[in-house]
Amino acid sequence: METILLVDDDVTFTKIVEQFLKRNGYVIDTCHRVTEATVLLQTRSYALLLLDYRLPDGTGLDVMRIAQQQALRIPAIIMTSFNDVRTAVKAMQSGALDYITKPVNQDELLMLIRDAIQAQHHAQGTAAVQSSFVEGISQSTKKILQQISLIAPTDMSVIIYGESGTGKEYIARQIHEQSHRSGRPFIAVDCGTISPELAPSELFGHVKGAFTGALQNKTGKFEEANGGTLFLDEIGNLSYEVQVKLLRALQERTAYPVGGSKMIRFDIRIIVATNDDLKAKAGRGNFREDLYHRLNEFRIDVQPLRQRMEDLPLFVAHFIKQSNEALHRNVSQLSPEVVEIFEKYDWPGNIRELKNIVKRLVLLADGTIAGKADLPEDMLLDLEPSTTPFSPDLKLDQEQREKALIEKTLKEVNYNKLKAARLLNINRSTLYAKMEKYNIQGK
Repeated sequence: METILLVDDDVTFTKIVEQFLKRNGYVIDTCHRVTEATVLLQTRSYALLLLDYRLPDGTGLDVMRIAQQQALRIPAIIMTSFNDVRTAVKAMQSGALDYITKPVNQDELLMLIRDAIQAQHHAQGTAAVQSSFVEGISQSTKKILQQISLIAPTDMSVIIYGESGTGKEYIARQIHEQSHRSGRPFIAVDCGTISPELAPSELFGHVKGAFTGALQNKTGKFEEANGGTLFLDEIGNLSYEVQVKLLRALQERTAYPVGGSKMIRFDIRIIVATNDDLKAKAGRGNFREDLYHRLNEFRIDVQPLRQRMEDLPLFVAHFIKQSNEALHRNVSQLSPEVVEIFEKYDWPGNIRELKNIVKRLVLLADGTIAGKADLPEDMLLDLEPSTTPFSPDLKLDQEQREKALIEKTLKEVNYNKLKAARLLNINRSTLYAKMEKYNIQGK
């Protein structure tokens, strides 16, 4: 039985949630303050943290940071009475797996808890399944696997280039897991969701009172990753000013938290990912050239799925198996029509989109064979001849594909942001940031 730590200062609410979760087979420890949670984290092991955002002596994020400081990798769900996107973004940027607003819907809470614990088990115990997902038979995939084996034992910095959904973070994790740092933290940061104002605090931490809203000390991602690997996704989105601080930190292996006078020393390996041409951006003055050269000790290029279609049958078979287990279905294969459509489709969302569509087919299939009738309508429309003028601008083309995929997904789920983010396999803060970037309006 899984044990959950519930931290909330509302005694009545705590008892209701505790009784509900016990009825559903969980062991629950409860407390009402950050200090009490600190003691429990030192004495007991937990599968999940269920944390109120506002607590009498801090916030749920403080409990998360304490767990991280103790090198405990426990997924966390934040509960908040404030139905505010900014609260959700802050929580998820700080490492929360998900959040839920009060009054809590019990069915939704149970679903989030099950997903969180399942994801944690998947990360800890299914390396072989993950490996089958990536280890394709195409020459480009074989080349990447060879590069991972070559670069992993070193401490060289790596830039991973590739479109959204191609598995850049997975490659970074494989480099970490095959390195001498594998027993230490792997900390991933989505730079696309961090505002220029908050980026220094997010990366290097801050001290209490450093700026308005800095109510507690905050540990930065560099310190959290000490001894391990720091992965910066979408590195090209960092502002020029933050790039300066990042370069200095990497060169000196030291940094000061915002508002602090005590130097923090760290030993990390840096891996970054981007779908931008950083060399071209540096040439235009939009990315520091010295930072680019500091990061570019080794380069890995990840081809989009449409350029490695030999891997498609392996990915499909894996995702059918995975979806059957998750949805308690018994689909054995795709119909010949669906296979033909898959081979013609250009997969703008890459492997992530393939995974979501296979999961949809498995869910809707009437029998053991998934058919064409269960494919998304927009996918079939995309196969019709296009009247859109051809654009030779690769970055623009990638952005148009990403925008179209987000719009299609939002429409499919009637603009439910939670469902859309899950289908796209991104967190909601990333979804909000991309909607703002592409000026996509929600209903």
